[in-house]
Amino acid sequence: MVVSEETLKKLRSAFNLNIYEVKVWVALLSKGTATAGELSDMSNVPRSRSYDILESLEKKGFIIMKLGRPIKYLAVSPQEIVKRVKKTILERAENHVKSIDNVQKTDVFDELSLLYKHGIEHIDPSTIAGSFRGRTNIYDHILNILGNAEKEVIISTTADGLVRKIEYMKSTLRKLKQNKVKIRIAAPLKSEKAKSAAKELGEFAEVRDLDMKSRFIIADNRDLVFMVANDKETHESADVGIWVNTPFFAGSLATMFENAWKGK
Repeated sequence: MVVSEETLKKLRSAFNLNIYEVKVWVALLSKGTATAGELSDMSNVPRSRSYDILESLEKKGFIIMKLGRPIKYLAVSPQEIVKRVKKTILERAENHVKSIDNVQKTDVFDELSLLYKHGIEHIDPSTIAGSFRGRTNIYDHILNILGNAEKEVIISTTADGLVRKIEYMKSTLRKLKQNKVKIRIAAPLKSEKAKSAAKELGEFAEVRDLDMKSRFIIADNRDLVFMVANDKETHESADVGIWVNTPFFAGSLATMFENAWKGK
């Protein structure tokens, strides 16, 4: 069975195999059972490498070596391979998470936190800024800021942006509400989707029908993230957000929001 180069590339990426491993594995799948020599001929993998490749695939659980002479190899079903690979990835991820959690409990981590706190105190507030490209990256940073909010969160967004808030921020906003953080959201509520989103978000935030023609989030009149483009005219991968940590700028924008909120 002939497999395209594109398919081989996808298999390499999905299962983290090298090109020889993929070729031998695919050859064995098409044959069911075969010797090292047969697989070498079928896959065009040098015979000098075939035994190393087969040993590697066996250790990874992709194939089984049959007992007897001559030595033959059996293919494991792709469905079983997927289960094994997923299990391995999950186990590694869980171990990694546990390792990170354990680091947080050490004196070394406490020292890092002290170093950061000491260093941040000497930074000019006007220099604490950054930009983020791609809506996922922007929201990741926003969620981090919201997670540290203690008093108030202000959000100005579009109708589409309001709908997205349910997917990305609902659980975070709920936690803020539980922590007695005041949340206010301004967005145009002309569409049915926007009205439905406003109703759902109204469980833990005050939402008003206000079109400020802007997209920004302010936490505690200190951290500000604002988007520079209209989300209707910008693909999510090209969306750009600017983050600044300065009470002066954030406070000015918060005052503008307050005036619009009160209808001044």
